[in-house]
Amino acid sequence: MAKRTGEKYEAIIDAAVRVIAKYGYHQAQVSKIAREANVADGTIYLYFENKDDVLISLFNEKMGSFISDVETALDKISSPVEQLRELIRLHLAYLENDHQLAIVTQIELRQSNPEVRKKIGLILKKYLEVIDQVIQSGVEQQLFRSDFDSRTARRMIFGTIDETVTSWIMKDCKYSLMDQVDPILRLFLGGVGK
Repeated sequence: MAKRTGEKYEAIIDAAVRVIAKYGYHQAQVSKIAREANVADGTIYLYFENKDDVLISLFNEKMGSFISDVETALDKISSPVEQLRELIRLHLAYLENDHQLAIVTQIELRQSNPEVRKKIGLILKKYLEVIDQVIQSGVEQQLFRSDFDSRTARRMIFGTIDETVTSWIMKDCKYSLMDQVDPILRLFLGGVGK
């Protein structure tokens, strides 16, 4: 298997986003992804074991880049409240700016087989740990209450952002996700803020 770097690898990942968003995961044949990436069908198999591996790699690449951007941004902010606001803003902006990726992550990933979902969950865990760090920092600085379950708070934050994006997609992206940043922040702060 070829190294998972380089122009062809990136072209395949980007093509997979477009093809899966357009046709759905189950109808997105490797040949369609190859054609969209302007590579031969066999080239896909130099980088990926199968279509499931393409989907997992796609999520790993896109989520890994997103997590890195979030961590870099949060490192520049000392207030946990502002960190949380920035995390929400970045999450919504990232998907609002790439409708096809939003469709893949919000709709198509959930229709994949259990083994793929398990691997996606391992990748997602890194993002959830970032949310945990923001919550913990808020508790330590006494900006968030300490008498709540942090796992529940994390699920509330991620779940609210996640459902907001899914609803936006289901309504054909007719409004700006960025208008939801402060309402989501206020909802969280009303629940765990001091």
